[in-house]
Amino acid sequence: MTEQTPVTTATAKAVPTLPDAQTVTSVQHYTDKLFSFRVSRPASLRFRSGEFVMIGLMGDPDPKTGKQKPLLRAYSIASPSWDEELEFYSIKVQDGPLTSKLQHIQPGDQIILRPKPVGTLVHDALLPGKRLYFFATGTGFAPFASLLREPETYENYDEVIITHTCRDVAELTYGHNLIEDLKQDEIMEEVFGEGFAKKIRYYPTTTREESPKMGRITTLIENGELFTDLGIPPLDPATDRAMVCGSLAFNLDIKALLEKAGLREGANSEPGEFVIEKAFVG
Repeated sequence: MTEQTPVTTATAKAVPTLPDAQTVTSVQHYTDKLFSFRVSRPASLRFRSGEFVMIGLMGDPDPKTGKQKPLLRAYSIASPSWDEELEFYSIKVQDGPLTSKLQHIQPGDQIILRPKPVGTLVHDALLPGKRLYFFATGTGFAPFASLLREPETYENYDEVIITHTCRDVAELTYGHNLIEDLKQDEIMEEVFGEGFAKKIRYYPTTTREESPKMGRITTLIENGELFTDLGIPPLDPATDRAMVCGSLAFNLDIKALLEKAGLREGANSEPGEFVIEKAFVG
């Protein structure tokens, strides 16, 4: 999720530790605007890969009362449902209410984590298909980092295509490293066979810094370059399924293209050919 997601507040109890506290176990910075971190996982937490939770830190004390309130916002869980820890991928906003503080966390620190996962980017919200597209921009890659490491993804589909569009090459590092590690994962190869890595088709693009593939993914869908480059047919509701996570404008543009191709939006209560993470804004 991004800093442009509305920040919410909740009354905090006067206790020495954070409410719903979890401990930071590792932090990795990729650019001056992007970082990831892992935290301990509540023993009782159960979630489906692709869902999100509310996390945060305590805000500054009120000048008059001295009381603090939690600053919370929605973050997709980037780790898969089977992981013993929880991973998150975040943007840094220097004057952001939450990430201006969150970007400075260190192993051993605590964050607030509300253990109530929700979200639409789950397998249950899609009808059966043969090819699954993940369309992401920026930190919208986070839920797909979870789903890419979920065995059910490869049990359900013959091919998984992940498109990730960022302004600069360095902003693709998190996703690139994850996919490279996944393709060399011996356990996944043992479970799904020697051809497992071929199921994953990674299609990164940049819009500002020069890279092997330039352009917005919406343009590359419209002009057919995406399909030509990958050697696959255009979107087809009979075989293709899609999940979308990016800015509000990006989500709407991709939705229009998917609907133009005949795909219908789904939900947990009524599965369809594509789903969009509505909680992600920015």
